[in-house]
Amino acid sequence: MPAYRLKKEIGLLEATLYGIGVILGAGIYALIGVGAGTAGNALWISFLIGAVIATFTGFSYAELSSMYPKEAAEYVYTRHAFRKKLLAFIVQWLMLFVVIAGAATVALGFAGYWYFLFGGNLLFIGILLIAAMSFINYIGIKESARYNDISTIIESFGLVAIILLGAYYINRNNLLESINFFESPSGFHGILSATTIVYFAFIGFENLVNISEEAKDAHRTIPKALLISLAVSALIYVLVSISAVSILGSDVLAKSKAPLAEAAEKVIPKSSIVLSLIALFATSNTVLILLIVASRLVYGLSSNSLLPSAFSRIGGRGTPFISIITISGLAGLSLLILDIKRLAHLVDLGVFIVYIFVNMSVILLRYREPDMKRAFKAPLNIGRFPLLAFFGIVLNFGMLYFYDLMTFAYGLILIVVGAAVYYIFNTKQKS
Repeated sequence: MPAYRLKKEIGLLEATLYGIGVILGAGIYALIGVGAGTAGNALWISFLIGAVIATFTGFSYAELSSMYPKEAAEYVYTRHAFRKKLLAFIVQWLMLFVVIAGAATVALGFAGYWYFLFGGNLLFIGILLIAAMSFINYIGIKESARYNDISTIIESFGLVAIILLGAYYINRNNLLESINFFESPSGFHGILSATTIVYFAFIGFENLVNISEEAKDAHRTIPKALLISLAVSALIYVLVSISAVSILGSDVLAKSKAPLAEAAEKVIPKSSIVLSLIALFATSNTVLILLIVASRLVYGLSSNSLLPSAFSRIGGRGTPFISIITISGLAGLSLLILDIKRLAHLVDLGVFIVYIFVNMSVILLRYREPDMKRAFKAPLNIGRFPLLAFFGIVLNFGMLYFYDLMTFAYGLILIVVGAAVYYIFNTKQKS
């Protein structure tokens, strides 16, 4: 038994801000220009479709988290649903990789904004950020939540500012009737293709369930926070994309290296500096949350006897300090050895595979454990069969169509490594 336990100090407001914080992080600041190059003026539809896809899986996470409010959530869900320990470990292994790689990718995004403002070495800046955010993670979940609360408010202010600037610009220039917001250079195919790009901006909502053991009344708090944070984020994304397209036009937006900063600059000169500073809070906050989640995933796997028991040790600060140190090192190494473009593809691929199994878990558990208490139950059902989970499987599986064979090859290697870790550790346990 550990000498200390995780502290239950997260309420609905803090949990919701956690969810909004991890969703609103770096994605919208970096990807809106790339998405505009594919979807054109109809970029807002791509965000809306992405929100629908995320919501289907979000309902599944909400139901499962109300049944099993545990760390290493994906492992717990698939273990109960499929009753295959190896499969559950691989699913959680993929999510762990997604979170660590995502933290490294966003850290480099932070370094880019920092370089734009102050200069410096991108790699060194990224490493320092990971070290600083890991220290906050170590200090405690309450302190981490406070930093997240402040950063979420700041980054949300930046996005709200773009929305207001867009409304002002549209009204001042009478653009509402002159811009066709349904126009896309490649039609609906282009809108769907852009969805595969901007969907990265939604990745992270599922990480909210991994702080369940530190939430008050987790059975009710986590599902509510998850759905509220998705709804708020989707609305902000749609309005920001409409504003940015209105101010710059989709062609200019697509070519910009700092699209939101450039949009603000066009309406108010020299405001790009302020937007870049806000972007620093957005990206650092995302890195912090991903590091928190990754350390809790390792803690959860250790608590389930799938990794060495040292990773589940809780220190005097009430945090799993060995897991935190390990994740910090792995994220730092990712900055050194991984191709960021290929890494982003692998992150998305891993997420969609995990989402498929999470939705399948909801369906299986409706039949295998029908009488188990569910504080939240996904709506739209035919008898016990959950339609939203089924739609989630179909849509997430459809996303796999857009990945090349090399990406699948790297994903297969990752799965093989995970299986090797599983067998090596379990063999040692049995010997």
